[in-house]
Amino acid sequence: MARVGHAVLAAAMMTAMATPVAAEVLDATYRGTLVCDKLPFTSGKMREAIEVTITGGAARYSHVVRLRAGAVDAAAEQGTGKIDGQKIDLQGGWKGGSRAYEAKYSGSFVRRSAKLKGTQTWTDGGKTVVRACAGAIKRPLRPFLPRAKKQAAAW
Repeated sequence: MARVGHAVLAAAMMTAMATPVAAEVLDATYRGTLVCDKLPFTSGKMREAIEVTITGGAARYSHVVRLRAGAVDAAAEQGTGKIDGQKIDLQGGWKGGSRAYEAKYSGSFVRRSAKLKGTQTWTDGGKTVVRACAGAIKRPLRPFLPRAKKQAAAW
């Protein structure tokens, strides 16, 4: 009888481990990095911070722009997006002097993070360059998220 119990327990554990964990996309600020390919006017790939704030199925984001080592551009890339189930789609852009780009990133949430992939379509002096970007964002653990304010009870 004990062998049957162990077999049932083992089967239940294997089923639980094989079932993918659904992401819980909570309203929060997700932080991470994007790594983008080299541009003709940069010295190498760029790895920069991205911050995505999700509220009620809508997203807005900010991404650091750095065209040379040690110099962060005054204007960050800004954009908006939407959450559809476990999927996230972001689009935005940046402009600085004669250079500008439009960006599109998308990904899927797994647990409390999402991997992002996308492109930036740059225009510089009449030339167009497309570069690929990839990265990830992650939210803090639930205990570290701000708590919703409770409604005051009517007296």
